[in-house]
Amino acid sequence: MEHTTLSLKEQYQQYRNENPKVRIRDAAKQLGVSEADLVAIGDANIALQPKFPEILKEIKTLGHVMALTRNDYAVHERQGTYTKASFNGHVGLVVNPDIDLRLFMNAWHFGFAVLEGDRRSLQFFDKDGAAVHKIYLTERSDIQAYETLIATYKSSEQGVPLQTAAVDKSITETPDNEIDTDGFRQAWLNLQDTHHFFGILRDFGVSRRQAMRLAPDGHATQISVASLKRILEGVSERNLEIMVFIGSRGCIQIHTGKAKKLLQTGPWFNVLDPEFNMHLREDAIQSVWVVKKPTEDGIVTSLEAFDSDGNVIVQFFGKRKPRVPEREDWRQVITDFAK
Repeated sequence: MEHTTLSLKEQYQQYRNENPKVRIRDAAKQLGVSEADLVAIGDANIALQPKFPEILKEIKTLGHVMALTRNDYAVHERQGTYTKASFNGHVGLVVNPDIDLRLFMNAWHFGFAVLEGDRRSLQFFDKDGAAVHKIYLTERSDIQAYETLIATYKSSEQGVPLQTAAVDKSITETPDNEIDTDGFRQAWLNLQDTHHFFGILRDFGVSRRQAMRLAPDGHATQISVASLKRILEGVSERNLEIMVFIGSRGCIQIHTGKAKKLLQTGPWFNVLDPEFNMHLREDAIQSVWVVKKPTEDGIVTSLEAFDSDGNVIVQFFGKRKPRVPEREDWRQVITDFAK
Protein backbone atom coordinates (compact mmCIF):
# COMPACT_ATOMS: atom_id res chain seq x y z
CA MET A 1 0.00 0.00 0.00
CA GLU A 2 1.59 3.29 -1.10
CA HIS A 3 -0.13 5.61 1.36
CA THR A 4 0.55 6.01 5.06
CA THR A 5 -2.50 5.42 7.26
CA LEU A 6 -2.69 9.13 8.07
CA SER A 7 -2.48 10.35 4.49
CA LEU A 8 -5.02 7.79 3.31
CA LYS A 9 -7.37 8.84 6.11
CA GLU A 10 -7.07 12.43 5.00
CA GLN A 11 -7.63 11.55 1.36
CA TYR A 12 -10.64 9.40 2.18
CA GLN A 13 -12.17 12.07 4.41
CA GLN A 14 -11.71 14.70 1.72
CA TYR A 15 -13.22 12.39 -0.89
CA ARG A 16 -16.24 11.66 1.36
CA ASN A 17 -16.75 15.37 1.97
CA GLU A 18 -16.83 15.96 -1.78
CA ASN A 19 -18.82 12.79 -2.61
CA PRO A 20 -21.03 12.07 0.41
CA LYS A 21 -23.23 9.53 -1.40
CA VAL A 22 -20.45 7.40 -2.91
CA ARG A 23 -20.17 3.89 -1.48
CA ILE A 24 -16.90 2.80 0.12
CA ARG A 25 -16.25 0.21 -2.61
CA ASP A 26 -16.37 2.91 -5.30
CA ALA A 27 -14.38 5.36 -3.19
CA ALA A 28 -11.62 2.76 -2.84
CA LYS A 29 -11.41 2.41 -6.63
CA GLN A 30 -11.13 6.17 -7.05
CA LEU A 31 -8.39 6.38 -4.41
CA GLY A 32 -6.46 3.44 -5.87
CA VAL A 33 -6.73 1.22 -2.79
CA SER A 34 -8.90 -1.70 -1.73
CA GLU A 35 -12.14 -1.54 0.19
CA ALA A 36 -10.48 -3.35 3.10
CA ASP A 37 -7.76 -0.66 3.23
CA LEU A 38 -10.43 1.96 3.85
CA VAL A 39 -12.31 -0.19 6.37
CA ALA A 40 -9.07 -0.81 8.27
CA ILE A 41 -8.49 2.91 8.93
CA GLY A 42 -12.02 3.63 10.19
CA ASP A 43 -11.75 4.95 13.73
CA ALA A 44 -14.81 3.03 14.90
CA ASN A 45 -13.93 -0.23 13.14
CA ILE A 46 -12.32 -3.16 14.96
CA ALA A 47 -9.96 -5.64 13.31
CA LEU A 48 -10.78 -9.26 14.12
CA GLN A 49 -8.53 -12.26 14.52
CA PRO A 50 -8.45 -14.40 11.36
CA LYS A 51 -10.39 -17.19 13.07
CA PHE A 52 -13.12 -17.11 10.48
CA PRO A 53 -14.63 -20.61 10.87
CA GLU A 54 -14.91 -20.03 14.62
CA ILE A 55 -16.55 -16.62 14.08
CA LEU A 56 -18.99 -18.03 11.52
CA LYS A 57 -20.03 -20.80 13.90
CA GLU A 58 -21.13 -18.12 16.36
CA ILE A 59 -23.12 -15.91 13.98
CA LYS A 60 -26.25 -17.84 14.97
CA THR A 61 -26.07 -16.10 18.38
CA LEU A 62 -26.81 -12.77 16.67
CA GLY A 63 -30.32 -13.87 15.69
CA HIS A 64 -31.93 -12.15 12.70
CA VAL A 65 -29.34 -10.51 10.39
CA MET A 66 -28.83 -9.55 6.75
CA ALA A 67 -26.24 -11.53 4.77
CA LEU A 68 -24.62 -9.80 1.79
CA THR A 69 -22.46 -11.33 -0.92
CA ARG A 70 -21.54 -9.59 -4.14
CA ASN A 71 -19.30 -9.55 -7.16
CA ASP A 72 -18.53 -6.65 -9.48
CA TYR A 73 -21.95 -6.69 -11.14
CA ALA A 74 -24.43 -8.35 -8.78
CA VAL A 75 -25.38 -7.98 -5.11
CA HIS A 76 -27.30 -10.57 -3.07
CA GLU A 77 -28.89 -9.51 0.24
CA ARG A 78 -30.84 -12.06 2.28
CA GLN A 79 -32.33 -11.66 5.74
CA GLY A 80 -32.69 -14.49 8.23
CA THR A 81 -30.88 -16.39 10.96
CA TYR A 82 -27.64 -18.32 10.45
CA THR A 83 -27.63 -21.90 11.58
CA LYS A 84 -24.30 -23.26 12.74
CA ALA A 85 -21.68 -23.29 10.02
CA SER A 86 -20.00 -26.61 9.26
CA PHE A 87 -16.62 -27.09 7.60
CA ASN A 88 -14.76 -29.77 5.67
CA GLY A 89 -11.26 -28.47 5.10
CA HIS A 90 -11.46 -25.08 3.39
CA VAL A 91 -15.10 -25.54 2.35
CA GLY A 92 -17.96 -24.52 4.62
CA LEU A 93 -21.74 -24.63 4.59
CA VAL A 94 -24.54 -22.66 6.22
CA VAL A 95 -27.82 -24.23 5.15
CA ASN A 96 -31.35 -23.26 6.11
CA PRO A 97 -34.33 -21.85 4.19
CA ASP A 98 -33.21 -18.26 4.78
CA ILE A 99 -29.41 -18.14 4.94
CA ASP A 100 -27.90 -20.58 2.44
CA LEU A 101 -24.15 -20.24 1.83
CA ARG A 102 -21.25 -22.13 0.30
CA LEU A 103 -18.02 -20.88 1.85
CA PHE A 104 -14.49 -21.08 0.41
CA MET A 105 -12.24 -20.15 3.28
CA ASN A 106 -8.98 -19.89 1.33
CA ALA A 107 -10.32 -16.51 0.12
CA TRP A 108 -10.96 -15.17 3.66
CA HIS A 109 -7.98 -13.12 4.90
CA PHE A 110 -9.20 -10.05 6.83
CA GLY A 111 -12.19 -9.43 9.08
CA PHE A 112 -13.62 -6.36 10.80
CA ALA A 113 -16.47 -5.28 13.03
CA VAL A 114 -17.66 -2.15 11.24
CA LEU A 115 -19.68 0.77 12.59
CA GLU A 116 -21.16 3.14 9.98
CA GLY A 117 -23.31 5.67 11.80
CA ASP A 118 -25.58 3.39 13.80
CA ARG A 119 -25.25 0.46 11.37
CA ARG A 120 -23.24 -2.48 12.70
CA SER A 121 -21.76 -5.26 10.60
CA LEU A 122 -19.10 -7.92 10.31
CA GLN A 123 -17.15 -7.67 7.05
CA PHE A 124 -14.69 -10.15 5.56
CA PHE A 125 -12.17 -9.63 2.77
CA ASP A 126 -9.90 -11.53 0.38
CA LYS A 127 -6.12 -11.00 0.44
CA ASP A 128 -6.48 -8.29 -2.22
CA GLY A 129 -8.90 -6.40 0.03
CA ALA A 130 -12.04 -7.27 -1.97
CA ALA A 131 -15.10 -8.07 0.11
CA VAL A 132 -16.11 -11.75 0.17
CA HIS A 133 -19.05 -11.59 2.63
CA LYS A 134 -20.75 -9.15 5.00
CA ILE A 135 -23.23 -9.65 7.85
CA TYR A 136 -25.35 -6.68 8.90
CA LEU A 137 -27.31 -6.42 12.11
CA THR A 138 -31.01 -5.59 11.80
CA GLU A 139 -33.51 -4.16 14.27
CA ARG A 140 -34.13 -7.73 15.43
CA SER A 141 -30.49 -8.66 16.04
CA ASP A 142 -28.95 -9.33 19.46
CA ILE A 143 -26.53 -6.44 19.95
CA GLN A 144 -25.15 -7.85 23.19
CA ALA A 145 -24.24 -11.10 21.42
CA TYR A 146 -22.55 -9.00 18.72
CA GLU A 147 -20.48 -7.13 21.32
CA THR A 148 -19.54 -10.42 23.00
CA LEU A 149 -18.42 -11.88 19.68
CA ILE A 150 -16.25 -8.81 18.98
CA ALA A 151 -14.69 -8.99 22.44
CA THR A 152 -13.88 -12.67 21.91
CA TYR A 153 -12.28 -12.26 18.49
CA LYS A 154 -10.82 -8.74 18.63
CA SER A 155 -7.31 -8.66 17.22
CA SER A 156 -4.43 -7.46 19.39
CA GLU A 157 -3.34 -5.25 16.46
CA GLN A 158 -5.63 -2.34 15.65
CA GLY A 159 -5.20 0.47 13.10
CA VAL A 160 -2.36 -1.34 11.36
CA PRO A 161 -2.11 -0.88 7.58
CA LEU A 162 -3.10 -4.07 5.78
CA GLN A 163 -0.64 -6.17 3.85
CA THR A 164 -2.81 -6.79 0.82
CA ALA A 165 -1.63 -8.69 -2.25
CA ALA A 166 -2.96 -9.00 -5.76
CA VAL A 167 -5.14 -11.98 -6.65
CA ASP A 168 -5.02 -13.31 -10.21
CA LYS A 169 -8.69 -13.60 -11.18
CA SER A 170 -8.11 -13.92 -14.90
CA ILE A 171 -9.68 -16.84 -16.74
CA THR A 172 -7.36 -18.64 -19.15
CA GLU A 173 -9.07 -20.70 -21.82
CA THR A 174 -7.48 -23.66 -23.56
CA PRO A 175 -8.14 -23.36 -27.32
CA ASP A 176 -11.30 -25.24 -28.31
CA ASN A 177 -9.37 -27.45 -30.73
CA GLU A 178 -7.19 -28.73 -27.88
CA ILE A 179 -10.19 -29.88 -25.83
CA ASP A 180 -11.47 -33.45 -25.91
CA THR A 181 -14.83 -32.11 -27.05
CA ASP A 182 -16.46 -35.51 -27.59
CA GLY A 183 -15.37 -36.70 -24.15
CA PHE A 184 -16.56 -33.46 -22.54
CA ARG A 185 -19.97 -33.65 -24.18
CA GLN A 186 -20.41 -37.28 -23.18
CA ALA A 187 -19.46 -36.50 -19.59
CA TRP A 188 -22.05 -33.71 -19.60
CA LEU A 189 -24.72 -36.10 -20.91
CA ASN A 190 -23.75 -38.64 -18.24
CA LEU A 191 -24.24 -36.18 -15.36
CA GLN A 192 -26.31 -37.46 -12.43
CA ASP A 193 -25.92 -34.43 -10.15
CA THR A 194 -25.49 -30.74 -11.02
CA HIS A 195 -22.84 -30.43 -8.29
CA HIS A 196 -20.56 -32.66 -10.38
CA PHE A 197 -20.49 -30.16 -13.26
CA PHE A 198 -17.52 -28.25 -11.86
CA GLY A 199 -15.53 -31.48 -11.71
CA ILE A 200 -16.18 -32.11 -15.40
CA LEU A 201 -14.98 -28.60 -16.27
CA ARG A 202 -11.82 -29.20 -14.25
CA ASP A 203 -11.18 -32.66 -15.68
CA PHE A 204 -11.43 -31.46 -19.29
CA GLY A 205 -9.75 -28.08 -18.75
CA VAL A 206 -12.83 -26.16 -19.89
CA SER A 207 -13.81 -22.71 -18.59
CA ARG A 208 -17.41 -22.11 -17.66
CA ARG A 209 -18.18 -19.80 -20.57
CA GLN A 210 -16.27 -22.08 -22.95
CA ALA A 211 -18.52 -24.91 -21.79
CA MET A 212 -21.48 -22.99 -23.17
CA ARG A 213 -19.90 -23.09 -26.64
CA LEU A 214 -18.87 -26.75 -26.43
CA ALA A 215 -22.05 -28.11 -24.81
CA PRO A 216 -23.96 -31.05 -26.28
CA ASP A 217 -26.66 -30.00 -28.74
CA GLY A 218 -29.63 -28.42 -26.99
CA HIS A 219 -27.93 -28.16 -23.60
CA ALA A 220 -26.71 -24.52 -23.77
CA THR A 221 -28.65 -21.93 -25.75
CA GLN A 222 -27.67 -18.26 -25.83
CA ILE A 223 -30.57 -15.84 -25.37
CA SER A 224 -30.73 -12.05 -25.37
CA VAL A 225 -29.84 -10.06 -22.28
CA ALA A 226 -33.31 -8.49 -22.44
CA SER A 227 -34.84 -11.97 -22.15
CA LEU A 228 -33.38 -12.39 -18.67
CA LYS A 229 -35.39 -9.45 -17.39
CA ARG A 230 -38.52 -10.66 -19.19
CA ILE A 231 -38.17 -14.08 -17.57
CA LEU A 232 -37.79 -12.54 -14.10
CA GLU A 233 -40.86 -10.38 -14.76
CA GLY A 234 -42.70 -13.60 -15.64
CA VAL A 235 -41.45 -15.19 -12.41
CA SER A 236 -42.87 -12.25 -10.48
CA GLU A 237 -46.21 -12.19 -12.32
CA ARG A 238 -46.72 -15.95 -11.99
CA ASN A 239 -45.68 -16.04 -8.32
CA LEU A 240 -43.00 -18.66 -8.96
CA GLU A 241 -40.38 -19.79 -6.47
CA ILE A 242 -36.84 -19.75 -7.79
CA MET A 243 -33.22 -20.01 -6.64
CA VAL A 244 -30.79 -17.12 -7.11
CA PHE A 245 -27.02 -17.79 -6.84
CA ILE A 246 -24.54 -14.89 -6.59
CA GLY A 247 -20.95 -15.39 -5.53
CA SER A 248 -17.65 -13.81 -4.60
CA ARG A 249 -14.36 -15.71 -4.52
CA GLY A 250 -15.09 -16.69 -0.91
CA CYS A 251 -18.85 -17.25 -0.80
CA ILE A 252 -21.81 -18.27 -2.92
CA GLN A 253 -25.09 -16.99 -1.48
CA ILE A 254 -28.40 -18.57 -2.45
CA HIS A 255 -31.97 -17.29 -2.19
CA THR A 256 -34.79 -19.80 -2.50
CA GLY A 257 -38.24 -18.27 -2.78
CA LYS A 258 -40.16 -15.65 -4.70
CA ALA A 259 -38.93 -12.53 -6.49
CA LYS A 260 -41.92 -10.21 -6.46
CA LYS A 261 -41.08 -6.50 -6.40
CA LEU A 262 -38.94 -5.61 -9.43
CA LEU A 263 -37.52 -2.16 -10.08
CA GLN A 264 -35.17 -0.70 -12.68
CA THR A 265 -32.83 2.02 -11.37
CA GLY A 266 -30.52 3.27 -14.09
CA PRO A 267 -28.42 0.30 -15.25
CA TRP A 268 -29.36 -1.75 -12.17
CA PHE A 269 -32.23 -4.26 -12.27
CA ASN A 270 -33.43 -4.90 -8.72
CA VAL A 271 -35.51 -7.32 -6.68
CA LEU A 272 -36.71 -5.44 -3.59
CA ASP A 273 -38.63 -7.87 -1.39
CA PRO A 274 -38.81 -7.73 2.43
CA GLU A 275 -36.35 -10.59 3.03
CA PHE A 276 -34.46 -10.68 -0.30
CA ASN A 277 -32.84 -7.97 -2.41
CA MET A 278 -30.89 -8.44 -5.63
CA HIS A 279 -29.11 -5.71 -7.58
CA LEU A 280 -27.97 -6.75 -11.07
CA ARG A 281 -26.00 -4.45 -13.39
CA GLU A 282 -27.58 -5.17 -16.76
CA ASP A 283 -25.08 -3.28 -18.89
CA ALA A 284 -22.26 -5.52 -17.60
CA ILE A 285 -23.90 -8.73 -18.85
CA GLN A 286 -22.10 -9.91 -21.98
CA SER A 287 -24.14 -13.09 -22.53
CA VAL A 288 -27.01 -15.09 -21.05
CA TRP A 289 -27.50 -18.84 -21.53
CA VAL A 290 -30.26 -21.34 -20.89
CA VAL A 291 -28.34 -24.36 -19.60
CA LYS A 292 -29.65 -27.92 -19.24
CA LYS A 293 -27.91 -30.51 -17.09
CA PRO A 294 -29.02 -34.14 -16.68
CA THR A 295 -29.55 -35.48 -13.14
CA GLU A 296 -31.01 -38.66 -11.71
CA ASP A 297 -34.23 -36.64 -11.27
CA GLY A 298 -34.32 -35.47 -14.90
CA ILE A 299 -33.10 -32.32 -16.65
CA VAL A 300 -32.30 -29.27 -14.48
CA THR A 301 -32.54 -25.91 -16.26
CA SER A 302 -30.63 -22.79 -15.27
CA LEU A 303 -30.17 -19.25 -16.53
CA GLU A 304 -26.53 -18.15 -16.40
CA ALA A 305 -25.27 -14.61 -17.01
CA PHE A 306 -21.61 -13.90 -17.83
CA ASP A 307 -19.52 -10.74 -17.93
CA SER A 308 -17.07 -9.86 -20.71
CA ASP A 309 -14.22 -11.65 -18.90
CA GLY A 310 -16.14 -14.91 -18.72
CA ASN A 311 -17.08 -14.69 -15.04
CA VAL A 312 -20.49 -15.91 -13.90
CA ILE A 313 -22.43 -12.89 -12.59
CA VAL A 314 -25.60 -14.69 -11.47
CA GLN A 315 -27.39 -18.02 -11.90
CA PHE A 316 -31.12 -18.73 -11.63
CA PHE A 317 -32.84 -22.09 -11.12
CA GLY A 318 -36.35 -23.15 -10.35
CA LYS A 319 -36.89 -24.05 -6.70
CA ARG A 320 -35.76 -27.66 -6.32
CA LYS A 321 -35.87 -30.48 -3.84
CA PRO A 322 -33.74 -33.65 -4.01
CA ARG A 323 -35.40 -36.60 -5.75
CA VAL A 324 -38.13 -34.37 -7.16
CA PRO A 325 -38.25 -33.48 -10.90
CA GLU A 326 -37.79 -29.86 -11.92
CA ARG A 327 -40.87 -27.65 -11.77
CA GLU A 328 -42.74 -27.37 -15.05
CA ASP A 329 -43.75 -23.77 -14.31
CA TRP A 330 -40.05 -22.79 -14.28
CA ARG A 331 -39.43 -24.48 -17.62
CA GLN A 332 -42.54 -22.84 -19.03
CA VAL A 333 -41.61 -19.28 -18.05
CA ILE A 334 -38.25 -19.74 -19.79
CA THR A 335 -39.94 -21.15 -22.89
CA ASP A 336 -42.42 -18.26 -22.95
CA PHE A 337 -39.94 -15.39 -22.60
CA ALA A 338 -36.50 -16.58 -23.78
CA LYS A 339 -35.64 -15.03 -27.13
